[in-house]
Amino acid sequence: MIKKVIFIFLSLVLFSCEKEANPKPYGELRLEYPAPKYHQFESDCSYTFEYSAFAKMTNAKKPCWFYLNYPKMKAKIFVTYYPIQNDFADHVREAEKMVYEHTIKASSIDTKSFEYPEKKVYGNFYELKGQSASNLQFYATDSTKHFVTAYLYFNTRPKPDSLAPAVNYIKKDMMHLLDTFEWKK
Repeated sequence: MIKKVIFIFLSLVLFSCEKEANPKPYGELRLEYPAPKYHQFESDCSYTFEYSAFAKMTNAKKPCWFYLNYPKMKAKIFVTYYPIQNDFADHVREAEKMVYEHTIKASSIDTKSFEYPEKKVYGNFYELKGQSASNLQFYATDSTKHFVTAYLYFNTRPKPDSLAPAVNYIKKDMMHLLDTFEWKK
């Protein structure tokens, strides 16, 4: 009886596989986003800009505070506005504090200053690398009356490799927002 079991087992082992098993090739997830189209932001606020048609604009807690929601990316840009009342330096410090609070997780922070003197728009754009909760931030001001900040957040754990395509897409949208940003007269 044992000889029959051994014979059947060996027969199955020798004749059961016709081809060698090949591992599947490693594949990358391909994320494609729509070509950028932009809408003009219109409101009673002191500023205007163009924002991505891929994003949905919703009101936030205070007047002239908004969320630019990217539902398919689970991302949100939080835009805030503060009137300057002899507290310009305080607003700049607070904006920079929001950036540098992420140094615990960020592997680097790239800061780019920008200025559009013809539109009286000045500020800094911050790109935070690594496992930071917020990857992109900026502030824009005319340095006398108005101060606007924006912060990008994802509704997920910070995974730099997985989020990189979405961050790059939204970065282009934020740069376009800044290029078209203007104060109302």
